[in-house]
Amino acid sequence: MKKILCVALFMFPLSALADHIDVIEGQLKEGCTIQQYMAIVNDFNEKWAKNQDYKAEVLFPVYSNNLKSIYWLGRSANNAAFGAAFDQWNKDLTNPDSMASKLSARFAECSDNIGRRSYMTY
Repeated sequence: MKKILCVALFMFPLSALADHIDVIEGQLKEGCTIQQYMAIVNDFNEKWAKNQDYKAEVLFPVYSNNLKSIYWLGRSANNAAFGAAFDQWNKDLTNPDSMASKLSARFAECSDNIGRRSYMTY
């Protein structure tokens, strides 16, 4: 049984199980509501990210030492999928008429990014 388990582990690398989490800390600008921000996030998920193996959700603090920051959690299947989506986003931003450019402008009107982190989950 141990031999079968060892063979299975070598055939199915553990790194293939690692999701990628993109974490962006931001703050809503004065006059932008949670509902307005979430409308942009929903458009992002439906109109752009859906085809990129990327999905975003947002954490709004209830109890925290920092009640001003919100946290964007972008999920990808792995680092390669995140990299491909990130590259596509940057490529799309070069076209001012693209969905990415329109979404980016809406995000800029509603929020400021403070920091960005990247994690793998197992």
